[in-house]
Amino acid sequence: MAEKILPPVWYIAGFVGNPISAFIWLGQRMRRNNSSAVYLGFLSLTDMIFLILNLMYLLHTTWGYKVYNDHVSCEIFLLAYYVPQYLSTFLVMGFTVERYVAVCHPFMKEKWCTVRKALIIILFLSTFSFLLASAHSYLWAYHTDMDVCSHRQNVDSDFITWWILITDVAVFVLVPVIVLIFNVMVIREISKISRNNVVHRQQNRRGNGVTSTVTLLAVSFYLILTQISATAVGLLHQAFPFGDPFMSDEDIRKDQTWSRFFTFQDVRKVVEVICLSHYAIYFFIYCATGKHFQKEVLYLLTLQGRLPFLATMLSTKRRKEHYTMVSTNGCAVSEMYTTNMSTTI
Repeated sequence: MAEKILPPVWYIAGFVGNPISAFIWLGQRMRRNNSSAVYLGFLSLTDMIFLILNLMYLLHTTWGYKVYNDHVSCEIFLLAYYVPQYLSTFLVMGFTVERYVAVCHPFMKEKWCTVRKALIIILFLSTFSFLLASAHSYLWAYHTDMDVCSHRQNVDSDFITWWILITDVAVFVLVPVIVLIFNVMVIREISKISRNNVVHRQQNRRGNGVTSTVTLLAVSFYLILTQISATAVGLLHQAFPFGDPFMSDEDIRKDQTWSRFFTFQDVRKVVEVICLSHYAIYFFIYCATGKHFQKEVLYLLTLQGRLPFLATMLSTKRRKEHYTMVSTNGCAVSEMYTTNMSTTI
C-alpha cells in the first residue's frame, strides 16, 4: 500500500517541479558565470528521468504489469534504472565540492568553479555512472520458463550479492558521508567569516551568494538523510531472513521468524517510498531557500512579465531590486529585471 499511495504524490511533484527547475537553472540568465546552476539543472533532468523509470518499475513490480519482461528489455531497463540513481548522488557531490572550493578557498574559485569545468565534470560523472551501472545488464536476465526478470542463473549468487552490497555502500553511503564532511567544513568556514562580519560585506557585493550556499546545503543534507536511510534499511534485510516456506499459512502467522520478516518488510517499504521524495521535491527546496529562484518562478508564472497584475498580487515588495548571479566566479556581474513585472518583486 505504501508503494501504491506515496509514489504518485512524488510523481506529480517531480513531473511538475523538475522540468521547471531544469528550465530555470539551465536558462541563460542563471547559468551565465554560475557553475552551480549547471549542476542543479542537470540534477533536475536526472531526477526527472529516474521518476519516469521508477514509474515503469512500480508498474512492473507492484501493479503487476509486465513492462520489461522480455529478452534484452530486461537487461536494458535495469541498466537505465541505475544510471540516474548513481548520477543524482554524484551530481550532489560535485556541486558540494565546488561550494567547498568557493567558500573555503575563494582564490581558487575563478580557476575551478567555472561553467566549462562543471560541464566537463558532469560528462565524466555521467560516463562513470553508465559504466558502473552497466554491470546490472550482466547481472540480470529474463527467464522464459518463469516469465520473470531476475538475477542471471549462470552468475554466482555470492558475486551478485557482494557486487550490489559494495556498489550500494560506495554510492549511497560513502558518497553522502563525503558530502556531509564537505558540508561541515563549509558551515564551519561560514561561521568563522560571519564572526568577522565578512558575510555581510560579501552579501552587499555579491547579492545571493550566501543564499545559494543555503540552497546547496539544503539539497545535499536532504540527499544525505534520504539516501543513507533507504540504503540502511536495504542492507538490514539480511538480518531478517524469511522462515520455512513449506509452512501452512496458519503456522506462518504464528511463526516468530516470519513475523519479524514481515514487520521489517513493512518498515523497509515505507522508509524507501518516503526517501524516494528526494527525486521530486528539490523544486520546493529551491523556492524556500533561493530568492533569485523564486523570482524566476514568478517570472514564468506571469508569462515573462506579460501579466503584471499577477506579479503585483504575488509580490510582497514593490521596489526595484538589483541582484547578482548565484556564483559570479569573482566577476562583478549584476543584472536588473527590466519588465514591469520584475520591478514589483
